[in-house]
Amino acid sequence: MVTTATVAASALFEFDLDFCGAREMAGADEVGRGCLAGPIVAAAVVFDYSRMAIDQLAPLLSGLGDSKKLTAKARERLFPLIIRHSSRFSIISCGNRTIDEQGLQKTNLRVLGRSLEALSPYPGLALVDGRQKLPDCGVPHQSIIKGDAKSACVAAASIIAKVTRDRLMQKLHERYPLYGFDGHVGYGSLAHREAIARHGYTSLHRRSFIVSLPDIGEASENTATAKLETDAFIVLDPGNG
Repeated sequence: MVTTATVAASALFEFDLDFCGAREMAGADEVGRGCLAGPIVAAAVVFDYSRMAIDQLAPLLSGLGDSKKLTAKARERLFPLIIRHSSRFSIISCGNRTIDEQGLQKTNLRVLGRSLEALSPYPGLALVDGRQKLPDCGVPHQSIIKGDAKSACVAAASIIAKVTRDRLMQKLHERYPLYGFDGHVGYGSLAHREAIARHGYTSLHRRSFIVSLPDIGEASENTATAKLETDAFIVLDPGNG
């Protein structure tokens, strides 16, 4: 029986085929752009349409879509399936200090470009969620507005990036239990802003994003520097899934 979710996934794969003509293609997307704390995480996913037809892929990845519109449970279900049925994928993280120093837009475009360049070999074509081309990216690509709602490759990348970043922030909640990272994962919820005002900044916070809040200093119990807080672009392992 063909479900509505399978039909919706088929439409995303059909969109990809209009670009790539039954060959392999990558999609790239990022999450964490608008957060007050934590990294931006970008992912790139390659589907090889010369190896698997849409009528094979769509049922396997039924429910594939924009990660923002999926439940956490749905994203977790799709995460290992995307990894299993993609030709290859990459995950890149960039920490809050680089965002503060270089600016959000520049960092965002760079981390997307790095995710594509981490694929080996490069795909013949890539679709990137957003409006702008990626400067200095060596992979041929095209920007697609709302690509995560149109393209299977981009939707898959958005899910990989979202699940990876959420898992990272949930782990960081163990180090910073006063801030509720296991719930808002760094976004600017009222509870998060109140925690900053009450306890101060952590080394995960983007100072350039929260200048309107009183700077009451680094929270004394949060002095360790984590790998994610450096200015490097980090290749991440997807972990268990």
